[in-house]
Amino acid sequence: MTSSLRCVIVGTGAVAHFHARAVQAYPHAELVAVSDMSRSAADAFAAQWGAPTVYDTLDDMLQAERPDVVLICTPPGAHAPQTLAAFAAGAHVVVEKPPAPSLAELDEMRRAADVAGRQLAVVFQQRTGTAAAHVRGLLGSGALGRPLIAVCQTLWFRDPAYFAVPWRGSWETEGGGTTLGHGIHQIDLLAFLLGDWTSVQGRLWRLDRETQTEDASTATVTFAGGAVAQLVTSAVSPREVSSIRIDTQKATVTVDHVYGHGHENWRITPAPGFEEGAAAWALPDAEERSDHAPLLRDVFDALRTGSPLPPTADAPARSLELVAAIYASAAADGAVITPADLAAHPTHRTGFASPVADMRGVGA
Repeated sequence: MTSSLRCVIVGTGAVAHFHARAVQAYPHAELVAVSDMSRSAADAFAAQWGAPTVYDTLDDMLQAERPDVVLICTPPGAHAPQTLAAFAAGAHVVVEKPPAPSLAELDEMRRAADVAGRQLAVVFQQRTGTAAAHVRGLLGSGALGRPLIAVCQTLWFRDPAYFAVPWRGSWETEGGGTTLGHGIHQIDLLAFLLGDWTSVQGRLWRLDRETQTEDASTATVTFAGGAVAQLVTSAVSPREVSSIRIDTQKATVTVDHVYGHGHENWRITPAPGFEEGAAAWALPDAEERSDHAPLLRDVFDALRTGSPLPPTADAPARSLELVAAIYASAAADGAVITPADLAAHPTHRTGFASPVADMRGVGA
């Protein structure tokens, strides 16, 4: 067992604060260094989080510190090269979503982890929390009957200024639009609950924002267990909500939140005739909300003991493949995409650039 984990953070933007807080909360980890393209941003971040050493580049930080864990909090386009550099330096990697702007780059990252004998954990914190674990257990055990139909909505609002940031809204630097950048959280939670997908039909829409990529998408997904799901993702929805509804043979499961969920956000409603058994479905008395902290805690526990990554941080390709299939379907005018199609896809394993239906002038 590793006595303590020496952690470094590359990229000191908003999400890095969640990582620093999680490291601080874990009794066997220490934030020893940070790096950012902006020295002033890195200095300010370090001053807030215990004054770790500041480096101008990741390479300098890796060479000087030889960390156990590299926490990657940079824009998606930088994830693959930074991950490869971390593995080459002998570190484990925890990378923010999306793990890469293409499946090919994620494949390379996973191979590098295997060669280095290190772990690659992806941050999909919506999987965490006692409610999500409980519902996943109920669905997996068959206690609620077979899942039948689902709705997954990520309806968020990003104003024009959000897209004015140079790397946003570009296929080349962001990899995709709101489906990849926002919807992937709820899509990942849906797949965490329902398992492997079998087909996707998707479309991309540009409704109101000045962006090269999509500001909305729609998709129909089927799962190996027989469930059918409708996905809607938007960056132009003023009343924000992140929502999943799963109708099973015996109940309806819902979670409605925005950026994080606790027990109050979940509800299990029995179907007529199944009310008496509903007491056995109740959420546990002890509550833990979804967050970076429980995810990194469980990842750190696994790294210290040499155990496999927990379900909250494994399967790094599952949701990215689902998102890739939406883009691939949109590129084929809504054609059905299967996992086999995606595995041998001529274009969408190396990038997600796809036609976007521009609706901004319609009805004006």
